[in-house]
Amino acid sequence: MALTSTPFFVSFLILTPFIIVTFAAESSTYEEEKEPFVGVNIGTDISNILSPQNLVSFLTHQKITHIRLYDANPDILGALSGSNIHVIIGVPNNQLIGLGSSNTTAATWIRKNVVAYYPKTLITGISVGDEVLTTVPSFSTILLPALQSLYNSLVSSNLQKKIIISTPHSASVILNPFPPSQAFFNQTLSSVITPLLNFLSETGSPLMLNLYPYYVFMQNKGFVPLENSLFKPLSPSKEMVDPNTLLHYTNVLDAMIDAAYFSMKNLNFTDIVVLVTETGWPSKGDSKEPYATKENADTYNSNLIKRIFGRSGTPLHPETTSSVYIYELFNEDLRSPPVSEANWGLFYGNTTPTYLLHLSEIGTFLANDTTNQTYCIATDDADSRTLQAALDWACGPGRANCSEIQPGESCYQPNNVKNHASYAFDSYYQTQGKGPGACDFKGIAMITTSDPSHGSCIFPGSKQFTNQTKQLVNSTQSSNAGEKLRLRTFSSIKISAIRNILHIYLVAVFPSILFLL
Repeated sequence: MALTSTPFFVSFLILTPFIIVTFAAESSTYEEEKEPFVGVNIGTDISNILSPQNLVSFLTHQKITHIRLYDANPDILGALSGSNIHVIIGVPNNQLIGLGSSNTTAATWIRKNVVAYYPKTLITGISVGDEVLTTVPSFSTILLPALQSLYNSLVSSNLQKKIIISTPHSASVILNPFPPSQAFFNQTLSSVITPLLNFLSETGSPLMLNLYPYYVFMQNKGFVPLENSLFKPLSPSKEMVDPNTLLHYTNVLDAMIDAAYFSMKNLNFTDIVVLVTETGWPSKGDSKEPYATKENADTYNSNLIKRIFGRSGTPLHPETTSSVYIYELFNEDLRSPPVSEANWGLFYGNTTPTYLLHLSEIGTFLANDTTNQTYCIATDDADSRTLQAALDWACGPGRANCSEIQPGESCYQPNNVKNHASYAFDSYYQTQGKGPGACDFKGIAMITTSDPSHGSCIFPGSKQFTNQTKQLVNSTQSSNAGEKLRLRTFSSIKISAIRNILHIYLVAVFPSILFLL
């Protein structure tokens, strides 16, 4: 996942873990996967990483059928043989020069990393480089030759209709992306972008984009509501409206995808679909990233998955739903700071869930589906006096089991009223069968799908799930850590012309408040 600064649309925001698709080898191409899917990225900066065999067993157990690797790890590709798991393999940036300057090198790469495994291993795509235009711009001139050489080698092996080939871009290649109708590709990259798009159009490959509403929100707090970034339901007054098309946007990701479609249309390309190769939300951050929480990560990824399988498309293209790859499967604890960089995973390296996704409405994505897996905890803004009164009631007349928050017991620490109240609230909520009104406590409690358990303290609502997880962990033993596959960088782009766009839009939509400007 690239730390990315994304320019955002102040101008119109003032309004304010899968359906399982199994294909035989002969029908495993991207074009033939008519149903949108959700996949996961797999990084390996993990201590005690799973062995390839145990990784595939874990993926199968979790009903994950689409993955993306950042290289062409031969052990993982071998272990995937016969698994029916679709995999996009990667070409690291440091291999681009060799591939782009030698057809023989490209042919050898395809023979070694594709032909040797296909079709038993369902390689469905090759991602060539990663955010090359923004992270290693000196390689931009070699990127298209590398794509062409690899594609020609696929043609020689008669695999060009089975395996897509493209290159992932950062969202920052698109300038002025909001409102979407005004978006365009960075003109300094036009000598590279236009030929790249022509290649994608001719080969039927998608435009790969790494899109992170999290960074959009973090760089535009005060203008971009958190609800828009997390796919939360919005009132019509808070929906994002493109003043040029009058299209209504209920979430940031749809707007980012449509910005890409408008940017391609401006260059006369209308036959290329968008594939989101990375998106997600971190579950933990340092003091500068207060919104990197398990609650928000759960909300984003759960709602993302539901939206993809709801097949609602985007406002511009409701007939087309982009498939996505969540960043990422495992927390990569060996990643360098900031803290959030090591906390994007759905699972820890030992396969226990980082948080519990709420996926009851879509069925079979992830064995750790959190169907009805909810908890009751104290709200962050509740005052101590009210919390103490509610805690006393829950442990007394409410008959909650408060034995675990007594001195010396597993949930006594941290010794504060909010922590103790959350445990007592959840105990009462669970004993009441999670019924209506069981998690209120005069407005100081809230229902969450993120497991509030910590350390040795297991909350009442998660004890049964924890027992199931332990069985899974015992069945997938970890092996020695693999090599680090990639190095990600932070690129930053300034927001341009925000005040002018904001002024124009507010005057157009709210002429009555002109005097305030």
